[in-house]
Amino acid sequence: MQTLRRPKVRDQASEQIKRFIVDQKLAPGDRLPTENQLAETFGISRLSVREATKALEFLGIVEAKTGVGLTVGRIDMGRVTEHLGFHSALLDVDPRQLIDSRVVLEIGVLPHVARRMAGDATVARNFRELVDQFRSARDLKTWIALDIQFHRSLLEASGLQPLVAFGELLHIFFQRFRESLKKAEWKIGIESHERIVSHLEAGRVNEAASELRKHIESHLERI
Repeated sequence: MQTLRRPKVRDQASEQIKRFIVDQKLAPGDRLPTENQLAETFGISRLSVREATKALEFLGIVEAKTGVGLTVGRIDMGRVTEHLGFHSALLDVDPRQLIDSRVVLEIGVLPHVARRMAGDATVARNFRELVDQFRSARDLKTWIALDIQFHRSLLEASGLQPLVAFGELLHIFFQRFRESLKKAEWKIGIESHERIVSHLEAGRVNEAASELRKHIESHLERI
């Protein structure tokens, strides 16, 4: 029988601090109790509280400023994504599940992107500029960076900020697929991106979804 891992006091303290922030409906910049007060409230040592706040500070959940003390921070999604991207459990995820997750995520935002395009001409113009940059790419590193930017822009253009964080996480995993691309496939990728933009500009969401699905699932050939 497998022995259950006993949670570390530091981890328990981290959860209690996060729960305190939620329960008190605290916003970024709001003051938190001192480490001594938190230790007394949770019935743990100040050292455990210090370890917990350091871990939360790394992610941007709390901030510690000299002369101010602990305050609620703004989560740094870049750090969160980087941290999770190298977590062993996530690195072992079935690539097919990653591809399916990306299909669900990106196709789901297309109706929102199409509406934004219809109401704001700059949205489509920005995508067109990205496609033009693809055509001038001369090396794989540049092409990969533009590909990531294109799909990140899809999520950002939806206006649904919580989904952007999930997209950032998936992009880490898709590095391994993109780096297997052959230069001969670049042209196919550029044309696919261009068709996606054209369909969205014309309000053809179903066609854009079909093209995007085909574009993403092409990675299956490189598994």
